[in-house]
Amino acid sequence: MAEKTSKRNYILDSTQLIVWVGVFLIPALINFTMTGNGLGAIHILEGSLRALMPVFLLYCLNYYLLVPRFLFGQRKSVFWVVNAVLMAGWNVYKFIPRDSIPQEVMEMFGPGNVWAFFVVGVLASLFMETMIILLAVALRQIMRMNNMEMQMQEERRKSAEAELTWLKSQLNPHFLFNTLNNISSLTQIDPDKAQESIGQLSDLLRYALYDSEAVTVPVASEVEFMNNYIDLMALRCNDLTKVTKDLEVPQGHKEVAPLLFISLVENAFKHGVNARYPSFVNVSLHEEGERLVFRCENSLFEKQGSDHIGSGIGLENMKRRLELLYSGKYTYSQHADNGTYSVEVTLDLS
Repeated sequence: MAEKTSKRNYILDSTQLIVWVGVFLIPALINFTMTGNGLGAIHILEGSLRALMPVFLLYCLNYYLLVPRFLFGQRKSVFWVVNAVLMAGWNVYKFIPRDSIPQEVMEMFGPGNVWAFFVVGVLASLFMETMIILLAVALRQIMRMNNMEMQMQEERRKSAEAELTWLKSQLNPHFLFNTLNNISSLTQIDPDKAQESIGQLSDLLRYALYDSEAVTVPVASEVEFMNNYIDLMALRCNDLTKVTKDLEVPQGHKEVAPLLFISLVENAFKHGVNARYPSFVNVSLHEEGERLVFRCENSLFEKQGSDHIGSGIGLENMKRRLELLYSGKYTYSQHADNGTYSVEVTLDLS
């Protein structure tokens, strides 16, 4: 963020320098272009410097010192007092006659109305100086607001990263707890199959503990993980349960947040499988254009109380991660109808 802020400040300072150089040089360049008189152009440049240099110094003093340090600080009175003294002193020095009044002024106003020349001149000078000070204030305020906006964005980013870290720290133990329970149940149902599944469990643990620490992982890795997990979950089910999966690895190297869909699969087996009744769990993952579409459908055996389908720590974490990682680039929908529950998540990976 500091680098971006410094770059913006550099661009603004460079632009101001170019504008001021143009203000000093343009009258002389116009004269030289029209007359071709180099000496005359130099005289005009000297006149521009004498006329505009005090205004330029007033602008620089305000932009680099008075506005940021005093007007935007605690001692605002210093800003007003210093500017008032400078403007008053400069106008007194410029308009109190030191020599004879120019003949052109005498002819324009008349001998008895020369005072009007000073009034008009002072008012015009004060107006220009005020505009210069306001310009310095406006540019500093724009820079200040940009810096504050970037700071707020940085704070929001840090807050989101901290929340994601916390969510993932909750997700892994929750996932591991459920998986170990499944393996424990499997050892009682079929020890041979349980032993055969140790390799799958090893892959699951490696992925959950190490690979999932990355912000994103290849979709292919997530597909392999879900395949292993569904296979382990299916081993617990009896002949009354039908489990199908259709997990497609998209073309190209696309990545997704790790363990993003596993809570939905857990939820499907938790609420969709009953050992005494026909049950089913269907899981699919497909690429549709630039979108990754995850669908999960299961028979519904709703539990009583607060432990109902669509709730739980894992699902709440998943929804929060979707909002943090894919805000504005995802959809989430769920439906329960006639004993069937379905959920769909789409991610825009473009």
